Amino acid sequence: MAGMAEALAKERAVAAGAGRHDRAVPYLGQRFGALRQECLQEGRLFQDPSFPAGPTALGYRELGPRSHKTQGVVWRRPTELCPNPQFIAGGATRTDICQGALGDCWLLAAIASLTLNEEILSRVVPKDQSFQDKYAGIFHFQFWQYGEWVDVVVDDRLPTKNGELLFVHSAEGSEFWSALLEKAYAKLNGSYESLSGGTTTEGFEDFTGGIAEWYELQKPPPNLFKIIQKALQKGSLLGCSIDITSAAETEAVTSQKLVKGHAYSVTGAEEVNFRGTVQKLIRIRNPWGEVEWTGKWNDNCPNWSGVDPEVRERLTRRHEDGEFWMAFNDFLRHYSRLEICNLTPDTLASDRYKKWSLQKLDGNWRRGATAGGCRNYPNTFWTNPQYLIKLEEEDEDPDDPEGGCTFLIGLIQKHRRKQRKMGEDMHTIGFAIYEVPPEFSGQTNIHLSKNFFLTNKAREKSNTFINLREVLNRFKLPAGEYIIVPSTFEPNKNGDFCLRVFSEKNANSTVIDDEIEGNFDETEISEDDIEPSFKKLFGQLAGNDAEISAFELRSILNKILAKRQDIKSDGFSIETCKIMVDLLDNDGSGKLGLKEFHTLWTKIQKYQKIYREIDVDRSGTMNSYEMRRALETAGFKLNCQLHQVIVARFADEDLVIDFDNFVRCLIRLETLFKMFRKLDTEKSGTIELNLVNWLCFTVI
Repeated sequence: MAGMAEALAKERAVAAGAGRHDRAVPYLGQRFGALRQECLQEGRLFQDPSFPAGPTALGYRELGPRSHKTQGVVWRRPTELCPNPQFIAGGATRTDICQGALGDCWLLAAIASLTLNEEILSRVVPKDQSFQDKYAGIFHFQFWQYGEWVDVVVDDRLPTKNGELLFVHSAEGSEFWSALLEKAYAKLNGSYESLSGGTTTEGFEDFTGGIAEWYELQKPPPNLFKIIQKALQKGSLLGCSIDITSAAETEAVTSQKLVKGHAYSVTGAEEVNFRGTVQKLIRIRNPWGEVEWTGKWNDNCPNWSGVDPEVRERLTRRHEDGEFWMAFNDFLRHYSRLEICNLTPDTLASDRYKKWSLQKLDGNWRRGATAGGCRNYPNTFWTNPQYLIKLEEEDEDPDDPEGGCTFLIGLIQKHRRKQRKMGEDMHTIGFAIYEVPPEFSGQTNIHLSKNFFLTNKAREKSNTFINLREVLNRFKLPAGEYIIVPSTFEPNKNGDFCLRVFSEKNANSTVIDDEIEGNFDETEISEDDIEPSFKKLFGQLAGNDAEISAFELRSILNKILAKRQDIKSDGFSIETCKIMVDLLDNDGSGKLGLKEFHTLWTKIQKYQKIYREIDVDRSGTMNSYEMRRALETAGFKLNCQLHQVIVARFADEDLVIDFDNFVRCLIRLETLFKMFRKLDTEKSGTIELNLVNWLCFTVI
């Protein structure tokens, strides 16, 4: 209940604009401006209580308290490490980022790429901080986290060993923005050790809010050059690198002056007419500046004399030292990997870029309810969350005779790094895409059933199920409606996720879920309608007071249940019997009279029939997935969120729902529907309750 309330509160805050970059959410409620001002007024340096400078901040296993790697670590402020520390001196450059004793080179490569774009760097590293002006030992950084920007504050106590920074540091040792950025990111993920191992694209995304894809250049898609051109038109960040086979090759320079294990950026892609043939050229930038490609199409290559002089002048005009052209085929031959970070529409202020259309949807997998696993598990796959994407406009691409809509799908699992210290790690995740058949077109109120997925093949799917933070693929499909089903590989894996769709043209998306309905018999009967034999039975059971208490009800029902061989049960609990009496007691006596008991008796007989029908394997029990079908048979259609609540409330640890809990669930649902309908006199779908009413209804 508390989790649902928190989710609702967050949903309302997001609707009001919280989480945009200009309204970043203070992480853990810590507000940089207020905390810095408080420290300045009190004349003290900030000490972060939420990320203490101690063993827990370092890690839990390799960097845990008993590890030899953390022995002798001393936390020091930059003012204790050098006489004149600087936050950023002369602009942020890649030489500010030297790796320390932590396996987070993926993160450092992403930070290095940030230094190539000052506009994007300033979104992550706010400029309103230094060691000179208003210094109070507190700094802040902003990161994108699964759809929202968060502002993370840290104190400037950094881990050192033998007087040197243990992790990221600048080459000259007096610049500290990169070390403090790493600390803020470690805080966001739980510890420094949580940053060990990852992909550069993960850093790209958390620093930009974009969606990052990568290509192995030994197996490039046939349209990669066109993909690069479109990415540049959209202002995307493009990086490339050459793999190394050993640590000794790090930043080794090849005979044609390319640097191995080094992050380059791609800044241009052009087709030129060269002596009657079309040549594809790509422009690369080396952040080092002075080391440039010496192969074909370098700055001094005679090939340029065979190009139209105006084109040659436009392409070879020197903008940046370290920038050079090369043939696209040479690029594919010499480089190993290309990474493209496609930016969100709000990242780019300039109108010269063609911006992506972005759709973002949040969801979760919950064991026994919405964690159905992949297509290998047909009995549960259909219970996964489902999302509708409408591709409404085809690309503006005159060179493509087939047409179609280009879009990227990125499925991110949330908060998994944080959970490493609890022994958790990344789930194996993926997704499938289904074309919506005509009979379901335009419908968003029907969660597609098991039969749909048994009779319809996936139109597309993620390349693989993999245990990375994000699975991402690029697709091109005809305009139309499609269902995306994200899932873990195996069923019953709990997790939260964010699904994003970047499309070249406008698209719409929404959650597919059942409308909430309760269809059951609400006919009131009179005592005259009750058969004499039942009245006689009631008289025998009720005794002198002609009413049945919860304790008497329990005894009656358990005697009946004990005779049933087809339903396994430990009997009705007194809690269930009290709930049944409370919910059906119309006169407030705390007991059931004749009519009330007859109503309950009729319901229990109906519930027994449903329980037996759904129990196809004759196990005498019901699992949580069968419960979904049983609820529909009983007349209830519920959305995924409610199914999660029901499993959490009524299933045991093996996801089994016994008859006692089955009956309790159905009676609660029916009664709550009746209460709501009675109070919703205007049939508006909403009711207003004061605190007393709310407590009275929810306490049952």
